Amino acid sequence: MQNIHILLVEDNDGDVVLTMEALEEAKIKNSISIVKNGEKAIQYIERIGDFQNVIYPDLIILDINLPKLSGHEVVKHLKSSEKHKEVPIIILTTSSSPNDIDKSNKNQVNCFITKPVTTDDFIQMVNKLKDFWINILSQEKLEN
Repeated sequence: MQNIHILLVEDNDGDVVLTMEALEEAKIKNSISIVKNGEKAIQYIERIGDFQNVIYPDLIILDINLPKLSGHEVVKHLKSSEKHKEVPIIILTTSSSPNDIDKSNKNQVNCFITKPVTTDDFIQMVNKLKDFWINILSQEKLEN
């Protein structure tokens, strides 16, 4: 499996730790960058300010309920840009609101997942992400 770079946009430290542990347990070969609000996510993607020399992400895992700019606003920004619209975005949120799901679909997210409650379910969900998104992205990197 080819190494991919993931941008995790999450403001909850507990969820960051859980996500990192689940990625490690799933044996996903990756590098990961973490930002904690929507404004920093856009700065990272656009390589503005402190983010001028960052690795461009192959995949973005994004919460909806973020400080400064919501996940929806981040998605809208990225998907409206020719430069960034091809980057896969997975919404990983506590929300199961039909409104959030609708808005995410309209903004063309690639996947919407409500965060599992238990650690075991969270790890199982990350394994499913690995089986689908991570393996596809790794294969694409090998071909390019």
